[in-house]
Amino acid sequence: MVTITSLAKDERSGRVALATTLEPDDAVTGRLLAAVGAVETVRLAAGTGAFPKKVDAVEAGLWRNKVAPRMDARTVTQALSESDRFGLRILIPGDDDWPTALNDLGDRAPTALWVRGASSFLTAPLSDRVTITGARAATSYGEHVTGELVSDLTHAERIIVAGGAYGIDAAAHRAALATGGQTLAVMVGGLDRLYPSGNRELLERVGDLGLLASEMAPGATPTKWRFLARNRILGAVSGVTVVVEAGYRSGSLNLAARAAQLGHPVGAVPGPVTSASSAGTHRLLREGIASLITNATDVTALLDPPARGRGQAVEHEPDVA
Repeated sequence: MVTITSLAKDERSGRVALATTLEPDDAVTGRLLAAVGAVETVRLAAGTGAFPKKVDAVEAGLWRNKVAPRMDARTVTQALSESDRFGLRILIPGDDDWPTALNDLGDRAPTALWVRGASSFLTAPLSDRVTITGARAATSYGEHVTGELVSDLTHAERIIVAGGAYGIDAAAHRAALATGGQTLAVMVGGLDRLYPSGNRELLERVGDLGLLASEMAPGATPTKWRFLARNRILGAVSGVTVVVEAGYRSGSLNLAARAAQLGHPVGAVPGPVTSASSAGTHRLLREGIASLITNATDVTALLDPPARGRGQAVEHEPDVA
């Protein structure tokens, strides 16, 4: 009989087993991986083995009670079969194409990544990637600004990162493809079921010409929690995150906060004061979380500050009355 512990023969297969069966963005899983490695973490999750003394016993017990019912060998073998069928690669920390920027997430770093396409995008310098995000119900103004920003950024050979959603995300991917630029879509579910379905054709083109990536195995479906968990990847993998449009309580603000927590610059595009679709970007600007973005030059200044760390000051000519 095949068991999940028998499938976890080494660090790679152990990480695949964990990433396939457990929810992402779990700090306890991350701490165990760092402490004892993937093979032993699988055994602990499956209910065998003793937790290391450095792990809090109560926390460990609660974690095991939560994850043990999910440790299903059939789920892992099915995900591996689907990965092969769809031609997906599986990356783990230490692989040549693993994006080292994700290691800054510490205990909350992804356990593994499924990728399709140009995985070399992930190894480019952090400042080469720009995450563009915003409202799903984007206005014509938001889509226009997104197109202008992305067109200029791709001409400057920046890689455009977005989440493949309707609205601003889709506008960013389309603009990058239209200009012959490079774009990366971080999916919230498995790469075998691209979401949202209305963007499937667009996302297939991203996979053919750019890169699709997900920490979720084939078969995984989008959930509210997984959308929030994905935000940490979108914020970590790029040198700057730009919010073009967002409502006052938009999920894009959560992404901006995750990027800021990592010390990555955040930019926000202002909009009409009468537009609810710009209330979130105005909030980011008002609260000092984001810098003002009006064009691609503003984004580049956040990626490559000209005077930062070199003791240079900018002198201004006095106004002449």
